[in-house]
Amino acid sequence: MFIIEKSIRECRKCNLCKTALNAVCGEGNIDSSVVFIGEAPGQTEDETGRPFVGRAGKLLESLLNEIGKKREEIWIGNIIKHRPPQNRDPLPEEISLCQPFLKAQLATIDPKLIVTLGRFSMNYFYPAGKITNDHGKLRKVGKYYVYPVYHPAAALRNPTFAKTLKEDFVKIPKVLEFIDKGAK
Repeated sequence: MFIIEKSIRECRKCNLCKTALNAVCGEGNIDSSVVFIGEAPGQTEDETGRPFVGRAGKLLESLLNEIGKKREEIWIGNIIKHRPPQNRDPLPEEISLCQPFLKAQLATIDPKLIVTLGRFSMNYFYPAGKITNDHGKLRKVGKYYVYPVYHPAAALRNPTFAKTLKEDFVKIPKVLEFIDKGAK
């Protein structure tokens, strides 16, 4: 994983590295059976070089605690490794240029379950998906099981999304159990 992180920090393939303070490689337990993938670093993440450490990260940690997990037990990252200016949506070319990094990270970790946080990370795995329809529904995408949920930042802005995020999140242990039983 060190080589992948070094490559991320040295990457100059798109213009995001010109405006970002730090690359945000991802962090956590590379032996975790579950990984959480968001869209892109925000301001606090850009300042610290760590994923999900702002308000959305605090909500994520609270949700992890509710399912008996600690942040250090899981791996968490983003599809984009540098912060887009003013937290704008990632552009398709930026997602494409970052794709080899996430692909290599997932190949190294080889998780049982990928929990996508929001529509951009969900669409990374299946582009035709709609977060409003697909949240909380397990999908097999290639060799991975993907479980989309609303992004914690969206939940902070919308009480309905917050309620749905929590409902979907508490199902994660059962989803992992289902996968362990062979996902028939």
